[in-house]
Amino acid sequence: MAFYQFNGIKPVVHPSSFVHPQATVTGHVVIGKDVYIGPGCALRGDWGKIVIEDGCNVQENCTVHMFPGVTVVLQEGAHIGHGAIVHGATIGRNCLVGMNAVIMDEAVLGDECIVGALCFIRQGEKIPPRSLVVGNPSKIIRQVSDEMIAWKTEGTRLYQALPRQCHQSLIPCEPLPEEREQSPLEPGSYQPFKKG
Repeated sequence: MAFYQFNGIKPVVHPSSFVHPQATVTGHVVIGKDVYIGPGCALRGDWGKIVIEDGCNVQENCTVHMFPGVTVVLQEGAHIGHGAIVHGATIGRNCLVGMNAVIMDEAVLGDECIVGALCFIRQGEKIPPRSLVVGNPSKIIRQVSDEMIAWKTEGTRLYQALPRQCHQSLIPCEPLPEEREQSPLEPGSYQPFKKG
């Protein structure tokens, strides 16, 4: 695991959460329950603090950082898509940040927002709850529907179950020389999530 103490402060990770060995977590980072941190993530709490509340996921190759003295907060159930950057921002409860989106300093996403892939949210921007945000620069295009929130919440539940599955079954291995029939440890337990 790539955990680093910085300036006398060590990261804190709840035992129910899973931080991939290829992620890097530095300094003042607090990770709550049932959180998934994917490979390639950099959570750098050197100049400030990062709080990742229960049930969040920060997927592959994300970066979370800040300017000095700032606390970054990912509130409960926040879902940070592959390659996104959160720099000095606050992400509200049950938000979804799309792949390769960038959320800048002092930006605040209200609860249950959905941010599109490749979106750029400017410094200091305040996004009201349940906003659907897209574009570069970002633009609110409409309110998030109950159906969209249900879809997002169901997808996040899969990530909330993933830490336990990783603790139970993720094992470094050598690849097989050719494809062959393999049986999962728990047949039928890994169902791909489909919208609708």
